[in-house]
Amino acid sequence: MGRTLEQVIADMPPESQARVAERSAELHAEVEGLKALRKLARRSQEEVAQSLGVRQPGIAKIERQTDLYLSTLRRFVEAAGGTLELRVTLPGAGVLHLTGLGELEA
Repeated sequence: MGRTLEQVIADMPPESQARVAERSAELHAEVEGLKALRKLARRSQEEVAQSLGVRQPGIAKIERQTDLYLSTLRRFVEAAGGTLELRVTLPGAGVLHLTGLGELEA
């Protein structure tokens, strides 16, 4: 009978296990998106909804969306207690930080 993934990882050297765990955490965070962000911030959907002035189902909908306005993303991140930075990497120009995107005018 075959071995489980957990058994294979348990037989790996500790350094390899650490790399697998680190990469697994990175992939998990990438896959989960806004829901993971909210959970990392230890905020419920209801708490984020109150900060944004919407109802909880609206937060569930935002977390499932794959295409958001930058202003919606910025507001969600801020409601979770964070700040949004947009980074662009261009060949030959390095990393650029775009500012002023997704800001709502008063």
